[in-house]
Amino acid sequence: MSKVLVLRLEGRYFREIQAGVKTLEYRLRSDYWRKRLVGRDYDLIEVTLGYPKAGDSERSMRFPWRGVVEQVIQHPHFGADFVEVFAIPLGGGVVTNDGTRPTGLAAMSR
Repeated sequence: MSKVLVLRLEGRYFREIQAGVKTLEYRLRSDYWRKRLVGRDYDLIEVTLGYPKAGDSERSMRFPWRGVVEQVIQHPHFGADFVEVFAIPLGGGVVTNDGTRPTGLAAMSR
């Protein structure tokens, strides 16, 4: 069984990832996220648009786990100040729910 990190996203960020514009997902550097990210080894990251129904592939995407990096960024979502975050790389191709990479038209639509 695969170890999957699930990240719930707002619509605009989900669409940016879907379009290939957003390649990093950020989480504030806190004890909560440190326990879930630092020193952990996942197989996949699943990003979802809110809380989709099981099997709703239009509202979820999976990517290979490539670790996490600590950064300091300024982003409107976190306010005007610089903040410390965990940056989670998204990329390396979308992975389907059965753990394979899509081919043909399915791969091109992601």
